[in-house]
Amino acid sequence: MAKIAFILLCHKDPKAIIQQANQLTAVGDYISIHFDASAPKDAYQEILEGVKNNPNVTFAKKRIKCGWGEWSLVQATLNALEAALDAFPKASHFYMVSGDCMAIKSAEYAYDVLDRDDVDYVESFDFFDSDWIKTGFKEERLIYRYWFNEREQKGLFYKSFELQKKFKMTRKIPEDIQVQIGSQWWCLRRRTVEAIFDFLAHRNDVIQFFKTTWIPDETFFQTMVRHLVPGIEIRSQTLTFLMFSDYGMPATFYNDHYDMLLSQEHLFARKISPGATLLKERLGRLYASGKTDFSISNEGRNLYKFLTQKGRIGRRFAPRFWESESSIGRERELLIVVCKKWHVAKRFLDQLRPYFDFPVLEYIFNEDVKDLPDLGGILSSQNKKTRHRRALMKMLFEYYDTSRMVICVDPMNLALLDDFCSDRSKTRILEIECDFNDDYLVGHATRVGLIGDHTPVETIVRLLPSIRNDLRYESDILRDREFENHYRVVQNGVRIKNIEQIAGFADLEPSVAEAIIDQDWIYAD
Repeated sequence: MAKIAFILLCHKDPKAIIQQANQLTAVGDYISIHFDASAPKDAYQEILEGVKNNPNVTFAKKRIKCGWGEWSLVQATLNALEAALDAFPKASHFYMVSGDCMAIKSAEYAYDVLDRDDVDYVESFDFFDSDWIKTGFKEERLIYRYWFNEREQKGLFYKSFELQKKFKMTRKIPEDIQVQIGSQWWCLRRRTVEAIFDFLAHRNDVIQFFKTTWIPDETFFQTMVRHLVPGIEIRSQTLTFLMFSDYGMPATFYNDHYDMLLSQEHLFARKISPGATLLKERLGRLYASGKTDFSISNEGRNLYKFLTQKGRIGRRFAPRFWESESSIGRERELLIVVCKKWHVAKRFLDQLRPYFDFPVLEYIFNEDVKDLPDLGGILSSQNKKTRHRRALMKMLFEYYDTSRMVICVDPMNLALLDDFCSDRSKTRILEIECDFNDDYLVGHATRVGLIGDHTPVETIVRLLPSIRNDLRYESDILRDREFENHYRVVQNGVRIKNIEQIAGFADLEPSVAEAIIDQDWIYAD
């Protein structure tokens, strides 16, 4: 059975480190700690005192001062690894963690994962061919030398870089090394760690190369593993669940994320908020709990994206320049039915069709609609249809040789409505506001990937209010636009008002609108 030696790099909060060390060693695992040499001495002494009676804890024999983006982080890791190899001969795996990491599975579950496949878990992607680096320096990280800390010595860092660039002071990568890149949160087998130390004992040139690369903790171990281990024995993934915001910052988890974290396939999560005391207590007990029946749904990233991005004030609705250069046509009229429940909108249109002598095209910007004319590549994808929306509508008006047309739009597509309502053509909007019960919201969340078949009930219960609020937000922001010719029908709303709204939107006699309103089945889910 697997035995894990955790490699912990930390620099603050000694009480939390003591607690983390005791929790992770409670069932017989080990931990090797490197506490940053730049931290206060009394903090280090507090840690030593707090774990002095725990035989499963050891410390890096040499502490060094660590800086972001520097080789010092790699050297600190090597020092902690060396101490763990010497102190824990029974350790089969070495798992890199930080003080912000906590287990989101039990030890028994983790052992089963590690015993299942004889592999190393480390993100390891080709440095040049992959798109792991999204912005900033890429090749420059390797071909130039870095002696200064970018955060603490910014002037010297960039002055040195510019001088090397100006005088073309580039260097070569060691010829037999294919540089890899990935997350620094890895889990390596004992023989892999031993192979790395054996390799480094004879390859000082590799050490010297990485010592002056930028952010080597994202490339050093990733490259070493891929260089020394057959590809079939590498899983290019991390067992630690982490996400990044759209600003490139690590997402932070709080007390109400417990169920979501447990439903991810990973063994640990980073990073846990220092203030999430309840979450820390629950996760602290989890590792030694013996629990193995975890329901894995892996909806975490979709949930995070939804909760942090959906419905935010400040979303960009302005049309791009190529979207505003053409017009549908001053003499044309576009009728738009806006409804979150697509089946309800389509049923309304089925009732209206007998009174229309012009095309009804439904959700052409949200789904593939049958029987559309062949207009070339503009219909090849949803993105292309949306990007060239005015051009598409103009072509459809011309194809059908009509001055009036009806389409449906999901209320989330406010950019479409903004654009069409600002066009020289006349636009009418009929908003159909529906009721949303819990069963519908669960189905909607499933369709868009927010929840899966195994998402815990507790997570679903907490998610439903957010989804309901988001749907309400879409309707509120639509009304805040104060579009001209905006009609609105409300399920279970005032009957006479609904009749007036339908009649006004579709130029119908009130008696016809009344007959349509009386069809209760239109709203059925």
